[in-house]
Amino acid sequence: MASSDTPETPDPPRHPVLLVAGEQIAAYGFGGGHPFGPDRHESFMRELHRCGLDGRVRRASPRAATRAELEYFHTPEFLDLVQERSASGHGYLDAGDTPAFRGVYEAASHVVGATLTAAEAVMAGEARRAFVPIAGLHHAGRGHASGFCVFNDCGVAIEYLRRVHGLRRVAYVDIDAHHGDGVFYAFEDDPDLLFADVHQDGRSLFPGTGSAEETGTGPARGTKLNIPLLPGAGDEAFHEAWLRVEAYLRAGEPEFILLQCGADSLAGDPLAQLHLSENAHAHAAARLCAIADELGHGRVLGLGGGGYDRRNLARAWTRVVGAFLEAGA
Repeated sequence: MASSDTPETPDPPRHPVLLVAGEQIAAYGFGGGHPFGPDRHESFMRELHRCGLDGRVRRASPRAATRAELEYFHTPEFLDLVQERSASGHGYLDAGDTPAFRGVYEAASHVVGATLTAAEAVMAGEARRAFVPIAGLHHAGRGHASGFCVFNDCGVAIEYLRRVHGLRRVAYVDIDAHHGDGVFYAFEDDPDLLFADVHQDGRSLFPGTGSAEETGTGPARGTKLNIPLLPGAGDEAFHEAWLRVEAYLRAGEPEFILLQCGADSLAGDPLAQLHLSENAHAHAAARLCAIADELGHGRVLGLGGGGYDRRNLARAWTRVVGAFLEAGA
């Protein structure tokens, strides 16, 4: 029998996976036939229900990020611009990919708030893993929107984990077909931000960045991992690249892992030319959970990211949630 002064091991959360979803983030989408339409959220939720996984997760509703939280990553001038164009509903928030619409500031703020809600639950031990479908807006920079991304919830979350929870080494892993340039360049001189990105070669795809030679700058030179895949690459090429990601993460020993699991890397996406299956996403999610458990904290947060074929994104994201559930069983 254990002595009375032996610390008790806390019971694991009853629902080890938290899903932060709802109409507040479903509203983040562009109309008029834009690839990033507001129907993406419902496509995922229908598939999650069809697979019987919606009853196995704990649900939370998104909240809006505060102005102070948005300023963890974004400049005040940029936030003012988005507020102004959100009120008018006119113009673009970048060079032409990301149109303004009435309420875009509020919708984008809820995406960031949803990611922070998920991160907070994981840090509090209320869930071992969490998933947010409409999130992972990895192209936005500190002072600009880009590529359908208004606010960069990934970047805000990294800064939040450091400022609020005192973490130092956070890992950002990205398997979206498009390079996560907004995160990479915001932290390219930061040796403590682990960055691993498997994506389609930027010579053939927006944003044109993420070559293997981009490994960080200044004190972070040699600390980032970019792995471009040629158009047409499938699961075999992904798995070869993934072995490098695992070795990189084990060496870096992060205290928290963010997974941007964009489904535009699946075969048939209208905006990219990789040929992965949803098995790649399930494998990445499961292996990150295993690594996080090996490191002793278990913290993994999945963010939906891109994906413009509705069937693809629904299946890939559902497989990620399923992998999280199996890892927490």
